[in-house]
Amino acid sequence: MITADEYENFDAVGLATLIADKEVSALEVVESAIARIESRNLALNAVIATLFDDARAAVGRGLPRGPLSGVPYLVKDLNTWIEGVPATNGSRAFREHVPDTDSILISRLRAAGLVILGKTNTPELGLNICTAPSLFGATKNPFDPQRSAGGSSGGSACAVAAGMVPAAHATDSGGSIRIPASNCG
Repeated sequence: MITADEYENFDAVGLATLIADKEVSALEVVESAIARIESRNLALNAVIATLFDDARAAVGRGLPRGPLSGVPYLVKDLNTWIEGVPATNGSRAFREHVPDTDSILISRLRAAGLVILGKTNTPELGLNICTAPSLFGATKNPFDPQRSAGGSSGGSACAVAAGMVPAAHATDSGGSIRIPASNCG
């Protein structure tokens, strides 16, 4: 059994090793991540869509024996399609866009054994260095909520820095992960 506090002390590789060595189950790790998201996200606004039931079901069906099998993961809501989950790109213009298939990225993440728990906040179309889209509101810095988490991968950086998940999807072409990584430590 892993407590939520113990969970936070491990990175993605450490958690994958614990799961592979059967020291903890993937479900225990996923439940610890869910507890962290539920207790911290309201104040930080890093996660804008949760897939907790889907994640539990994926673990129940059995995960592929990938290098990160059982590790909880969040995906940035920018150009990532998860079947049945709105793909807003942080924009009101796309709030009704619900893909009918997973993107190749999502398929590959799942094949690696990652357990996708939800989607993270991003500025509208990823076009700002501050994650504060009008659609979902601002993501706060986990160390100082009066400051920005940065952007455009601010939701992902905040979630990792706040101990919600050990790793999260991010992109970068103009500082989109470098800025949030700097802001969130």
